Amino acid sequence: MPARAVVAVLQQTRRHHAIEHATIHLLAARYPRVTLGGLSDPWGFTLFGRVSRESVEDAVCEALLRLKAGEEEMAFHPNCGTSLTTRILLATAAAIIGSAGSRRTLFEKVTLTTGLVTLGLLIAGPLGMRLQRLTTSAAVDCLGLADIVPVGEAHRVTFSSSN
Repeated sequence: MPARAVVAVLQQTRRHHAIEHATIHLLAARYPRVTLGGLSDPWGFTLFGRVSRESVEDAVCEALLRLKAGEEEMAFHPNCGTSLTTRILLATAAAIIGSAGSRRTLFEKVTLTTGLVTLGLLIAGPLGMRLQRLTTSAAVDCLGLADIVPVGEAHRVTFSSSN
């Protein structure tokens, strides 16, 4: 696949990721007791959670309008996989570093590991949100909702592009 095509696929996925996040923000506010998740790809995203198709459609349409109106902060979500992966990687690295070394006592290893994991988790929140700028793009002006298809307790959301 040529580099230009790869870039186009990644850019579409980043845009859909932004709409996914904005949609989840809106649905979570409307249905605070419903667990929601999403997975974006170059054609759209799949939204997981027990909500009606009509609720998903309303949220996606509002998400698109608000992102197009400049509400870029809606494109980023603290529970994004990027943020969760950042937490996991930093905590794992901290645990490996803290427990390494044959000259340390068990108490020293536990103390150092606890401190490093705590530090890693404190850093991971803001770092994960910053890293989302690489995996998410609020530049969705060229997109419109194409279809929403219920799939069990999920909904497949696809978009049309004016590009």
